[in-house]
Amino acid sequence: MKPKVGFIGLGIMGKPMAKNVLKAGYELTVFNRTSSKTEELKRTGAKVASSPAQVARESDIVITMVSDSPDVREVVLGKNGIIEGSRPGLILIDMSTISPQVTVEINHELGRRGVEMLDAPVSGGEKGAIEGTLSIMVGGKKEVFERCLPILKSMGRKITHIGPSGAGQWAKLCNQVLASLNLLAVCEGLVLAAKAGLDINKVIEALSGGAAQSWALLNQAPKIVERDFSPGFLVKLHQKDLRLVLSAAESVGVSLPGTSLVHQLYNSIESEEGASMLGNHALIKSLEKLAGCEVKSQVSS
Repeated sequence: MKPKVGFIGLGIMGKPMAKNVLKAGYELTVFNRTSSKTEELKRTGAKVASSPAQVARESDIVITMVSDSPDVREVVLGKNGIIEGSRPGLILIDMSTISPQVTVEINHELGRRGVEMLDAPVSGGEKGAIEGTLSIMVGGKKEVFERCLPILKSMGRKITHIGPSGAGQWAKLCNQVLASLNLLAVCEGLVLAAKAGLDINKVIEALSGGAAQSWALLNQAPKIVERDFSPGFLVKLHQKDLRLVLSAAESVGVSLPGTSLVHQLYNSIESEEGASMLGNHALIKSLEKLAGCEVKSQVSS
């Protein structure tokens, strides 16, 4: 018999992830602070709870997908939080990207109530969430991971148990370092091509077949060329992740100059009205300012 699943946080990533859990045949109870975001899932068979505590009471496994460390702490440990509706044997899978230290602290508090916790942040953006092809990196007890693996498989394709509590979050921070610098490289290459007067689409086509091929080049470069900055992952959330990376790196005495640069480049556009709500590939705008050109789908004269 399949466990009953709860899902809290129905944003750009959370809603399609919850849909995939429902499609996989799990009985699903959902909660979102903005209740209108629950309507689509309600129409397709999900129950709607009035609080995270109610989600916990209705579920065997609760998944959270919210914005930041304070949000997870509030949803789990706050008033009407998961902990208030918990019982021994309940499992929490937090799929948000938050501080590894906060993850360990929350895991400790839940453990005192007999609740197990996995930290399972994801990579792959909105496209991966919709298609159920996310990469999921998991921290927590191996036996709990194995029990939850079927549910994780409904949302992701590459699912890896990294280590104990907090290890999944550390792996996600490493992911954000690589993804950020790769996106910067793509943006620099596109700006150089635009300044040289090249056909940007042909450049993307050529580079996609060689050593420069990457997820950002294949998925984000075409959107940049079409000036489509609709979010698959918001600038403000990318900046949140970079702050987490830099804080965690400082805690272990690691210097990350490239990551710091990307953070500062985002700072240079965040002051523009609405920029924080654009897709993170809007990083190109900071480089366009420096170069005095625009990357778009046409050949410069």
